[in-house]
Amino acid sequence: RKKATKMNIEDFRNYCMQKKEVTEHFPFDNDTLVFKVCNKMFALASLKRWENHEGFINLKCNPDYAEELRAEYNSITPGYHMHKRLWNSVKIHNTDLSIKFILELIDHSYDEVVKGLPKKVRDSL
Repeated sequence: RKKATKMNIEDFRNYCMQKKEVTEHFPFDNDTLVFKVCNKMFALASLKRWENHEGFINLKCNPDYAEELRAEYNSITPGYHMHKRLWNSVKIHNTDLSIKFILELIDHSYDEVVKGLPKKVRDSL
């Protein structure tokens, strides 16, 4: 895969915000930007780390797929400060991942969270 040249925080934010029923929050502190679908987290990132070129995104992931990704890519590790089985940290800077692939991982995270929503809510999406 081609290396990501530049994914900036605005690209990340805009990509998440264009998804259905997504809201942004700072529930923990003024640094951690959290994106939720129907009030359930699917992506979060530290703004300070991003500014310092140490950025990563925490994304929800199917547990089996999470293991495969961690085995294959140095830039994907168990979720920092998250449930390690269900969340990955995906490095944005100094990464071996393409922007296209990072966006696919964001899609996967969103889909994983949507799958867990009540059927009535899922159908409205």
